[in-house]
Amino acid sequence: MIVWINGTHGVGKTTTSRLVQPLLPDARVLDPEKVGETLMDVRPPLPESGDFQHWDPWRPLVVETARQVLAFAGGTLVMPQTVLVERYWREIADGFAAHGIPVRHFVLHAEEETLRDRIQNDAVMGPSTFRSSRVEPYAEAARTWLHAAAEVVDTTDTPPEQVARNIADAVLQVAR
Repeated sequence: MIVWINGTHGVGKTTTSRLVQPLLPDARVLDPEKVGETLMDVRPPLPESGDFQHWDPWRPLVVETARQVLAFAGGTLVMPQTVLVERYWREIADGFAAHGIPVRHFVLHAEEETLRDRIQNDAVMGPSTFRSSRVEPYAEAARTWLHAAAEVVDTTDTPPEQVARNIADAVLQVAR
C-alpha cells in the first residue's frame, strides 16, 4: 500500500510522513523527491524544465521505485510529495493501479494565512520565496481537482502529531 501525502510546500508533508511511519505496521518513508534529485544529477543535464516533475521519466520512475521497494520489503510506503498537476497525479495513480498497488491519497491543507505564516517563520528552513510561490498554484489545484481526488486533512489548527494520528487511524480503519 501507498500512503501518499500531498499538499503545498510548507504545509507539513515531511514532518507528517515521519510521524505517520511509526504508527503504521511495517511502514517506510520513500520520498519521491529523491527520484527527482537523481534525474537532476544526470550529466549533461536534462533539458531545463523548472521542476523535475515536468520531466516525463519522473512519474513512471516514482511508480517503479515504489513498486520495487514494496516487492523487496513489503509493508506500506508513506510518500510525501506535492503534485499539483492533475495529469501527473493521474499518471502516478494509474501506474500504481496497473501494478495492483492500493493508494490512500491524503492532502494536507492549511488556510492561506496560516500557510504563509508557517513559511515565513519556518525555524528550520527559514523564509522561502519558492515555497511562497507555490501557495497560489496549490489553491488553484485545490479548487479545481485536488481536493476531490484525495482525503483532505486540515492542518490549520491541528498539531502535526494529531494530523499523523488522524491519517494513520484512517488507513488502519480501512485495513481492519
